[in-house]
Amino acid sequence: MPLRNIAIIAHVDHGKTTLVDQLFRQSGTFRDNQRIEERAMDSNDLEKERGITILAKCTSVEWNGTHINIVDTPGHADFGGEVERILSMVDGVILLVDSSEGAMPQTKFVTGKALALGLRPIVVVNKVDRPDERIQEVLDEVFDLFVSLDATDEQLDFPVLYASGRNGYANEDPSLREGTLTPLFEKIVDHVPPPAADVDGPFKFLVTLLDRDNFLGRILTGKVQSGTVKVNSPIHALDRDGKVVETGRASKLMAFRGLERVPVDEARAGDIISIAGLTEATVANTIADPSVTEPLYAQPIDPPTLSMRFAVNDSPMAGREGSKVTSRMIRDRLEREAESNVAIRVTESADKDSFEVAGRGELQLGVLIETMRREGFELGISRPRVLYGEDENGQRTEPYESVVIDVDDEHAGTVVEKMATRKGEMTDMRPSGGGKTRITFSAPSRGLIGYHGEFLSDTRGTGIMNRLFEKYGPYKGKIEGRKNGVLISNGAGEAVGYALGPLEERGILFVGVGTPLYEGMIIGENAKPDDLEVNPMKSKQLTNFRSTGKDDAIRLTPPKIMTLEQAIAYIDDDEMVEVTPKSIRLRKALLDPHERKKAGRKKND
Repeated sequence: MPLRNIAIIAHVDHGKTTLVDQLFRQSGTFRDNQRIEERAMDSNDLEKERGITILAKCTSVEWNGTHINIVDTPGHADFGGEVERILSMVDGVILLVDSSEGAMPQTKFVTGKALALGLRPIVVVNKVDRPDERIQEVLDEVFDLFVSLDATDEQLDFPVLYASGRNGYANEDPSLREGTLTPLFEKIVDHVPPPAADVDGPFKFLVTLLDRDNFLGRILTGKVQSGTVKVNSPIHALDRDGKVVETGRASKLMAFRGLERVPVDEARAGDIISIAGLTEATVANTIADPSVTEPLYAQPIDPPTLSMRFAVNDSPMAGREGSKVTSRMIRDRLEREAESNVAIRVTESADKDSFEVAGRGELQLGVLIETMRREGFELGISRPRVLYGEDENGQRTEPYESVVIDVDDEHAGTVVEKMATRKGEMTDMRPSGGGKTRITFSAPSRGLIGYHGEFLSDTRGTGIMNRLFEKYGPYKGKIEGRKNGVLISNGAGEAVGYALGPLEERGILFVGVGTPLYEGMIIGENAKPDDLEVNPMKSKQLTNFRSTGKDDAIRLTPPKIMTLEQAIAYIDDDEMVEVTPKSIRLRKALLDPHERKKAGRKKND
């Protein structure tokens, strides 16, 4: 059967996963009466909640006798470790762009990787039925993007389709608003070459994705580059230097049929399959016939730029909500994550009670923490810090990000001012129509930590910010952190309305009446720059005299409740976020006030 391997790349929210759903429906992968979930490819709980794709997934459809393997890729740069490896499995890409938003930073990131590998894209302008569509300008932007990414003449001669993934049509004529996805299927079969594979050579397979299964153990997914493999064939795994990692047998082979993996007896060159049977082989290893000694080339992976400390939860409330609280459990879970997620690096601290976890960005590490929390872990998380480098002259370097911001014209001045204080340099500013401005900055990652929440407040929730790792550049010097101090509880107990009333005048509260507290826990933000220890548990002294005035009912403003990402971005270097399955609390790293004073004196010496 003829075969095509394609990846769909797009920016977050440009409709990639919805389009794949429609490809399923129109190719007959789903029965008409089969109950399927909306956006079937986003199967992970966090993906459904956030509406983003985190893990790359393989699937396939059959259309008019051609087997089409489709890989749905993450659009977020934080999950770029996934994207780089996937593109080496496919022979063509569909670049999906929104008819209004156009080419965005993450589109640039993934497209750059695809063009560098020599893949020829099919451009699909999606959501053409939007009232604010600007199809021609978006196409010009895509062309300019390809030119800036050094596309070849062949890549610049790309076919274009105009589609609405939600309504299930694609056309070569931008004015049509009806039809089916048949033109897209035809374009895939005509434009994407069949896999260039050597069927007669020895079996070779490059691992691009790694999964775990409770029954089968490690499941390695990738594309068969040459030869044929049968169930129980002897195989071995080679690392990037050609060293043998392990030897074993292909105990199970699986191919993708729709959303499911189905067992097959044999796989040939060009097929995208999963292999079970090995226990140590990992991503970027070559699985091959024992006669093969040369590994396949594996795409190098961009380095992590940010790290956080994951510590055992040592607060007075530790162990009340979670079932996984020991350092051994945390270590095992982080090692398992690092095994399958090559963009993450884990190192254990000398005291064995905490782990330095380095990754691509706040979102990627936030997703890992949220996943662990739902699995029953309790953790203490430190403020994120960037990973510095050194140039050839021994000068310190730091990671920079390209930041593209779309805001209403009235907020542009505030954003430019705030980015300047965070050492961001403006590289471009242009009107994007509809009373909006698009501003591009090159900014050190360090300055952007914790900025997103402030940015949303400054733009009244209307601004859109997209970030992308750009380079390691010269160190920019000191960047001002949080300007306000915090209100710290001076004891343990439950917060009382009588005490919280007067504290509201001091700043913004993070806790409400009845919230359990402990000494050293952060209960609010001080209006002044210093930290302030307060007693939020003080109750009214009862006397046998009645007061002449009736007690006024205390009316409190609802507390500011932070999400996990907001909490991690908010804390300072001497603070931590306590993450448990049901709660997110802010606290000082040192709970004892005397210890804090001692540490403060040491810091000032």
